[in-house]
Order: sequence, then structure tokens, then C-alpha cells
Amino acid sequence: MFTLAFEIVPIASLITLNMLAVAMLIAMVRLLRGPSLADRVVALDLIAALAVGVITVYSIYTNQTMLLRAGIVVALVVFVGTVAFAMYLEKRAKP
Repeated sequence: MFTLAFEIVPIASLITLNMLAVAMLIAMVRLLRGPSLADRVVALDLIAALAVGVITVYSIYTNQTMLLRAGIVVALVVFVGTVAFAMYLEKRAKP
């Protein structure tokens, strides 16, 4: 029974990585076609969040916990960038 679980994790990881890659491609289309700056920034934020997902799933697939630290750093940098952009949009909207 335990060997079945160890065989499912790599298969599920590869399927998940493929699904995240497709989601990144769709977000890339929105990034390139987005009509406004806010749409493009949200698409870039989504791509960064998906990159954190890819790092996490790859960490599970390869059983390397050090990659999780890189994912945490990327997530924190993306969060700070999103907050900075929101503050920029707020200041720009005021007359």
C-alpha cells in the first residue's frame, strides 16, 4: 500500500507541472494582450504566483526542501511589488 503512494506522487507532480505551464501560457497571453496597465500587472502577478507553484511542485518532485526557501522569497518579492503597484495606482488616480 505504501509503494502505491510513492508511485503516485511523481506522476501527480508531473501532471501538476504541466497544468501550471498551461496556466502560465494563458497568463502570458493576457500579459501581452491586456488593454490596460492594471491588466498587465495582474497577469504578471499571476505568472509570478504560478512560478511559486512550479517551484513548490518541483521541490516535492525532487524531494529538495531548499527550493521551498526560494519559493518563499519569490512570493514575498511579488507581494511587495503588488503592494507598491497598488499604491502607485492609488496616487495616480487622485487629482
